Amino acid sequence: MNDMMGVGLSIICGYGIGKIVNRFKIPSVAGYIIAGLLLGQSFFGLLSVEFLERVVGISDLALALIAFSIGGELKISNLKKIGGRVFAIAFFEAITAFILVTVAMLLLKQPMEIALLLGAVASATAPAATVMVLNELRAKGPLANTLIAVVAIDDAICLMIYAIASSIAKVIIAHSGTIHWVSVMSKPFIEIFGSIALGVLIGAILTYILSKISYRNEVLVIILSFIILTAGLAIKFEFSALLTNMTLGIMVVNLSANRAKAFSVIESISAPIYTAFFVLAGARLQISLLVKVGLIGLVYTAARIIGKIAGASFGATISKAEPVVKQYIGFGLLSQIGVAVGLAIIISHEFPGTTIGSLIITVLLATTVITEIIGPLCTRYAVMKSGEHGKLDTQS
Repeated sequence: MNDMMGVGLSIICGYGIGKIVNRFKIPSVAGYIIAGLLLGQSFFGLLSVEFLERVVGISDLALALIAFSIGGELKISNLKKIGGRVFAIAFFEAITAFILVTVAMLLLKQPMEIALLLGAVASATAPAATVMVLNELRAKGPLANTLIAVVAIDDAICLMIYAIASSIAKVIIAHSGTIHWVSVMSKPFIEIFGSIALGVLIGAILTYILSKISYRNEVLVIILSFIILTAGLAIKFEFSALLTNMTLGIMVVNLSANRAKAFSVIESISAPIYTAFFVLAGARLQISLLVKVGLIGLVYTAARIIGKIAGASFGATISKAEPVVKQYIGFGLLSQIGVAVGLAIIISHEFPGTTIGSLIITVLLATTVITEIIGPLCTRYAVMKSGEHGKLDTQS
């Protein structure tokens, strides 16, 4: 099977299974993941590992579009209303998941360096599935607005946690006695602020160009090319492509008079790209690994879920968020595929010659089989219970 056939088959199967699971009130994104599992190595093996590596650009594009769309939800007027609340929730959901998973791994007699790295990876929340479910349900309200903002800044917090954890792990492995905190903290700060600065710079140029054009097709060409260019530049400079494109979206939604058209044209082409992204992500997962990771995988999953839900609820409580946010915010933060797998790959590169990278990738590829099925279901549960489904149509 050539690459074009594989991508086409992925989209068709994802669409079909997404429609089927929708009939049972299950989010389409869960159907896309199931389609990937069926097409991948877990079942029929139609999508090989080599194929998945060749089409990785589709995943990069999908994440760039998702990040841009998230930025489009972050109007300054809205951030003024929920800013402090969002930072409190994002900080506590990430740090609580990190602490609980780290402690749980230590109780399972795992080495400190592995416990720290698994804890750091656990702090990550992938925005894609959450955003997809919110869009599918046309959700609007305090919970939906807060969820989008929390997953937007979660990436930055996760980077900080990972940088500190990985630096400590390297010291432990090298048996060095001192940790140089300046070098530990400088890398994530450079990555975060570099990403924002690049997004602001490109956003300013894009906003100016958008002021000079009006035809829908022209807007589509310019917006899409800038999103792809921004992701490419972020990767080249080793910045966060998610943060950079999110900043680009923030610039457009707050400064461009053409903002409505800019985001609507992206929405009009994003469905097949998102479908392919989740199917291809699902194809990477291997159900057989669930047995291999055993107790470690189950404890990791349970500790992360508890940490996310408890930490988010605590952050919402101390920041005096609305009752619906306190009660349900954590249920929208369970999906992990994408960001966490990316971190696992980084770990395998940063710790060559050790078994750390392979162990963490194994744990993640196994446990995301669970989180990517229950994550969208939990997000749907939270939105339906909050009563915010369908509100986007009535308030727009």
